[in-house]
Amino acid sequence: MAPRTPIPIVSVDPSKRPLEQKQPLHNRWHPEIPPVGEVKEGDLFRVETIDWTAGQIKDSDTAEDMKAVDLTQVHYLSGPIRCCDERGVPAKPGDILTVEILNLGPLAGDEWGFCGVFDRDNGGGFLTDHFPDASKAIWDFDGIYCTSRHIPGVRFAGITHPGLIGTAPSAELLKIWNDRERGLHDADPDSVTLASCLHTRPMAQPPNPSGACLGKIGQGPDWDRIAFEAARTIPGRENGGNCDIKNLTRGSKVHFPVFVEGANLSMGDMHFSQGDGEVSFCGAIEMSGWLELKISIIRGGMEEYLTPMGPTKLHVNPIFEISPLQPMYSEWLVFEGISVDERGRQHYLDASVAYKRAVLNCIDYLSKFGYSKQQVYMLLSCCPCEGRISGIVDIPNACATLAIPVAIFDQDIRPNKTGLPVGPRLVSKGQAPTARYTGSLETFQNPATKAPGT
Repeated sequence: MAPRTPIPIVSVDPSKRPLEQKQPLHNRWHPEIPPVGEVKEGDLFRVETIDWTAGQIKDSDTAEDMKAVDLTQVHYLSGPIRCCDERGVPAKPGDILTVEILNLGPLAGDEWGFCGVFDRDNGGGFLTDHFPDASKAIWDFDGIYCTSRHIPGVRFAGITHPGLIGTAPSAELLKIWNDRERGLHDADPDSVTLASCLHTRPMAQPPNPSGACLGKIGQGPDWDRIAFEAARTIPGRENGGNCDIKNLTRGSKVHFPVFVEGANLSMGDMHFSQGDGEVSFCGAIEMSGWLELKISIIRGGMEEYLTPMGPTKLHVNPIFEISPLQPMYSEWLVFEGISVDERGRQHYLDASVAYKRAVLNCIDYLSKFGYSKQQVYMLLSCCPCEGRISGIVDIPNACATLAIPVAIFDQDIRPNKTGLPVGPRLVSKGQAPTARYTGSLETFQNPATKAPGT
């Protein structure tokens, strides 16, 4: 039997703009964005994607592109793809669409990626008050491994995956998204506890026609209406979307709820590697890439398998089967965090504050081995570290942990009796390209150190 060759459904050229692609791309969710292709159960098909910024970030040694990036454009997605059963009958609302990721990787001739930190006034990130400067690191790929000239001394195998993959929302679900997120966006930030200690304003991104790319929908009244209605791709939602789950790699299966006829599957934001939490926001190793996929349809699967957690039957979430393939790291150094913020304030069972503390503890620890804190911040976003909510019941402190595989470093980073490397034994890892923050928003100064700042 001849080998099965994947059917090309979406092909891209990273040198071209999104609307110049053979199948136009899109960067918003809306039920009326037309499909660019169709697949059936049993088809082995291939989808190519550009990087999430459409080439705004360059393989260079400056971070000015990170500082000036236009985030109204992201994320650029390949699709939508109409999904049908073997007889050609499309998936229906209420079905489950099972997507099997059989293989994936970087586009040939484009085997590099980037991670970075956005400027405090333009995107920020999980630790934006601690790291207000824009910075980036370029990574080169050698098969399954990657290295960076901007964060030397580490090498690891990537868990390559799509950061964003999901089905289209129905008009009813789109309205639910927009109403609840606009309410959060318009709320007093002081009314939400996390806003005071995570510094991630705006708290949501309501529809914004600026930078919108709507696939096959041409300019005109329909474009204007849809651009004002379409949801941004920033968060994960009931349809899957931008969940940034590193385990959605080759060999995994995702069971998506179907909200519109044909399901309208889209994907993009390909990551060579990512750490749990993707803490620097542009934290995974972002790249152009390809996926080889198969789909199947479970008729009526939403009602049978997915229990709504909300006021309507649309309040469900995908489930997935983890891949049998993972990097085989066996030794880890684990950092704890509790729900007491870095100003000493107690929070009640707050897992986000606890994880922030775990990440900060890890950054300060690894900076003792020749790295700048900015380098470690980016590294923790893209290396295959493991985040956990370890305790969520022991009042008042939640406990979160961050585990780092020690084998990715070219030195032993574990505590030992000989002490930290000093003098000739302490090898500086240099600095990553950085564009200094010039805004006026608050930045954190550590009261417990003699030389505060990052």
